[in-house]
Amino acid sequence: MKKNLDETGQVFSDVGVQKQNVEKKNKAIKKGNKSLEKELKKLRLELELRKNLSSELEKQREIAIEANKVAKEKARELDKLLKKEKLQAQLRKNLADEMEKQRELAIDAQRIALEKKAEIESLSNQLSKYLSPQIYRSIFSGEKQADIVSQRKKLTVFFSDIVGFTDISDALEPEEISSMLNYYLTEMSQIALAYGGTIDKYIGDAIVVFFGDPETQGVQQDAINCVNMAISMQRKMMDLRDDWSKEFGLREPLAIRIGIATGYCTVGNFGSDDRLDYTVIGSQVNLAARLEALSKPGSILISFDTHSQVSNEIKCTELGKVSVKGIREEVRTFEVELEPSANQTLETLETRNLKLTADLERLGPPEIDQLEGFVRELREKLKSSS
Repeated sequence: MKKNLDETGQVFSDVGVQKQNVEKKNKAIKKGNKSLEKELKKLRLELELRKNLSSELEKQREIAIEANKVAKEKARELDKLLKKEKLQAQLRKNLADEMEKQRELAIDAQRIALEKKAEIESLSNQLSKYLSPQIYRSIFSGEKQADIVSQRKKLTVFFSDIVGFTDISDALEPEEISSMLNYYLTEMSQIALAYGGTIDKYIGDAIVVFFGDPETQGVQQDAINCVNMAISMQRKMMDLRDDWSKEFGLREPLAIRIGIATGYCTVGNFGSDDRLDYTVIGSQVNLAARLEALSKPGSILISFDTHSQVSNEIKCTELGKVSVKGIREEVRTFEVELEPSANQTLETLETRNLKLTADLERLGPPEIDQLEGFVRELREKLKSSS
């Protein structure tokens, strides 16, 4: 019995021990479970973190890919922009180089143009010495063309020559003759131009001038200007007579004869296609030359037609009649009176746009008042136009 109790006690003791062991094991298991749960939570957290990290990495990868695409696109745009800038810079450089070349070409062209202009001006100035100023201006202004054309106009023609010039030429050296003749022609030409005459030609010591083309003040005024020009020439010869006698040792003082005729003439370009001469031809030209040959030294002989135009302004004395080739009837002639007009003085004002000649001996107060009124009207017109 006791043995059974002991055995039973032993059994209970073993059971208790086993229970304690089981409890310990349970505690250990619970503890292990808690640790395991912690580990599982930790693993789950890590897994979640890894998942989130993987997702974030994928997003970042996608963002990186997109950014790379954008970067490549921007790089391509930047490359295009750089190429465009380089092209523009090259174009600007090329444009600057071209503009510099054009500037240099323009400077060269301007220099050449100025040189050519100077050459043309020099040439035209030289050519102008071979033409009457009126003809020169009309040709270079385009009013007249260098064509073989002519027209009929009523002109006043002037002829003059030096009396006994052939004998004077034989007595002087060629250099002296040239000096004297050039001086004489210069003085006479200045007078002719001052009165508006067109110098046709010089024939040795002879001078041919006509009035009425290419510029005219009307037939009557042209004739008056021509005769007044002749009077001025004769007076100038009086002034030069003593000087030439002393300088060239002339035995007889120089004197000129003058003939003037008014009538219809043919005036224009005559010659060939290669060489033209602007001159005047006709019976009135022959008449003027004939009157010059018949006039006395130091005198002026004019035709009836000229006298009819100037008789109210200039005193003349009628002489005999002359016959001239080309004119059927004999021509009445008149000699201009120089002595009564010896004290006559002329005042001339000439600009590019104005020409005024005043005879102080004949000018009266009414004409001066008329001139003042004319000047006032001009000033008013200029003020209103400006």
